Amino acid sequence: MNDDPLGQLGSNATDRNWERATLEKLVFATIREQQATRRWKIFNRLFWLAVIGAIAWLVYASNNTTAVSTPHTAVVDVKGEIASGAEASAENVVASLRTAFEDTGAQAVVLLINSPGGSPVQAGIINDEITRLKGLHDKKVYAVVEETCASAAYYIAAAADDIYVDKASLVGSIGVLMDGFGFTGLMDKLGIERRLMTAGENKGMLDPFSPLDDNQRAYMQQMLGEIHAQFIDVVKRGRGGRLKENGETFSGLVWNGQQAVTLGLADGLGNLDYVAREIVKAEEIVDYTQRENVGLRLAKRFGASVGEGVFHAARAAGISLK
Repeated sequence: MNDDPLGQLGSNATDRNWERATLEKLVFATIREQQATRRWKIFNRLFWLAVIGAIAWLVYASNNTTAVSTPHTAVVDVKGEIASGAEASAENVVASLRTAFEDTGAQAVVLLINSPGGSPVQAGIINDEITRLKGLHDKKVYAVVEETCASAAYYIAAAADDIYVDKASLVGSIGVLMDGFGFTGLMDKLGIERRLMTAGENKGMLDPFSPLDDNQRAYMQQMLGEIHAQFIDVVKRGRGGRLKENGETFSGLVWNGQQAVTLGLADGLGNLDYVAREIVKAEEIVDYTQRENVGLRLAKRFGASVGEGVFHAARAAGISLK
């Protein structure tokens, strides 16, 4: 029998108050945690949206050259290896050329060349686009060679109306090559067996660890000969009667600038300033070369991880990247 019913009731009330207070604390803590989580998600989405906006703005700024209304000489660099993904890729050079040709202030376009060559495919794309743009805009194109204009670089220069060089420039190398290594003799000495399985008898003919038979060699030589013939045709079409062809013109030799003028591979001696001042008659020079900017370098540096983060943030924010 309980001798103190009032005390019992007070104790029960105290317990209920403690339970209520504890429950309220848990509820409020949960609410605060949910609010913090939502704030973090919103911040994260806004951050990635800001990254997208910054990169888009930087890329846009680098790819949009303000038109210059006053008469000037437009310049597009062709420097380094001519290859997909390089600064002198067809994508970059063609985009630069289009911007230069479309500017009404550009009196002529100069290709400033310093390249040992590269891909005949990339060079062919650029050569074709130069020819198209010249006809579309009725503007002259001049090639100015600095140190080197060889192989695929000369393939591009052949599309110019005139080619100017320094007397010590290296010009020419009108030929095609395909190089590689063969390790079959070394493997025999070391007792190494090559286990290569293919479907198609010629599928592995460029494998450096497998022998190259006479038929495969003849096939590759024929293919290189056809590409060489394409190169020769471009040069003859571009240089026309100015070319003083001899037995070595298309042999892959290079000549200095003075010899190139004598052989009709170039038209005269002169640098960029000379051509702008004396040939184009527009001394002001405007560079239209598209170069990689900070935004593009940032995008490449972050790479796939940034791309994945941007994709998820944009998707969470309801933005389509299709």
